[in-house]
Amino acid sequence: MERTFRAVTEDAPGPLWAGLFAQYWPDYRRWWLREGPQARPGYVECRAALRRHMPQMAPLYEALCDLAGGGDAEARFLSFWRPPPYLAACSQAIWPGAEPLLVRNYDYSPSAFDALLLRTRWGGVGVQGTSDGLFGLVDGVNDAGLAVSLTFGGRRVVGPGFGVPLILRHVLQTCETAVEAGRALARIPSHMSYNVTALDAARNYVTAYMAPDRPTVLARAAVATNHQEKVEWDSHARFTATVERERFLLQRLTLHVEPAERFIGAFLRPPLYSLAYAQGFGTLYTAAYRPRSGGFELRWPGASWTPFGDQGDTRHVAYPTALSLA
Repeated sequence: MERTFRAVTEDAPGPLWAGLFAQYWPDYRRWWLREGPQARPGYVECRAALRRHMPQMAPLYEALCDLAGGGDAEARFLSFWRPPPYLAACSQAIWPGAEPLLVRNYDYSPSAFDALLLRTRWGGVGVQGTSDGLFGLVDGVNDAGLAVSLTFGGRRVVGPGFGVPLILRHVLQTCETAVEAGRALARIPSHMSYNVTALDAARNYVTAYMAPDRPTVLARAAVATNHQEKVEWDSHARFTATVERERFLLQRLTLHVEPAERFIGAFLRPPLYSLAYAQGFGTLYTAAYRPRSGGFELRWPGASWTPFGDQGDTRHVAYPTALSLA
C-alpha cells in the first residue's frame, strides 16, 4: 500500500484551498451523506452551533463556505457539527526530557485520509498540521508554540457536538498555552469521545478526556491511547490493544529519560506501530512535534520527512507489510 503526502502553504483562504476542497469534496460528500441528507443537521443549526461555541471561528467559516461554492451541503459539512460517527486508534505521549516534545501515531483508514499537511496564517495566526476535512486538524502546532494531538476515546456514544478536528483547529487558532487549551477543550462539545493532548513551549501539558454525554475531564496525563479513565468498549480495546500500548508508554516514562530519538523510534515498532490497514486502524504516520521550534516531522519505518522544510512539498510513502522488533 502506498500514499503520497502533500504539504501546502497558503496564508489566507484563497484559490489553493478552494482547489483542494473541489478535489476532496466528492469523497467527503459521499461520506457525509452516507446515512442520508436528513441524518445531518440543517444549515441554520450548524451555523448557530458554531457561532455559539466557537464564535471566533465564524468569520473564517463564512470565508471557507464562500470558497467552497456557497452550497448548503458544503456549509453544513464545514461546520463539523454532528458529523457521521467515525473511529480511529492512535497513541500519543510527551517525552519526559527537558525539551517539549509530543510524539503521536495516527492510526486510521488509509482510504479516508487527506494525506495533506496545511500551513496557514488564517486570521494572522500561524498554524501547521495534518488536515482533516480541509478545515480541521488531527494534530498541529501554532506559532505560539502550542501543539495538540488527538486519539479516539474508546466509547460508542454519539451526541450533539463537533467533530474533534475542528475543535483542534479552534484551539490552535485561539490559544497559546496548555492552560488556555484546556479551558477551550472543557467548554466545546464533542460529538464522540476523544482524548486531546496539548503541550506548550514552557512544557506545560494537559490531556482532555472529551465525551458527548458527560463533562470533559482535564488530566495531567502524558500518555493517551484509546480509552479514557477506564476501558468501556471491551472489544475495541482488545482489537486495538489500547491497554497494552498505554502500559508500554507509561513504562518508558517511568524509567530513566531516554534520548528523544530513541523515544520517537519506539513509535515505529510494535506494540505502537500498527499494520491493521485493512481494518482501518493502520499507522499512517508518526509525528514528532517540537513546540519551541514551532515545527514537526513525520516518520515511517526507515524514512522521515520535514513538511515545509527543504525536502520538497511531497513525500511518497510505501507502507511496510512487516515490522522489525529491533
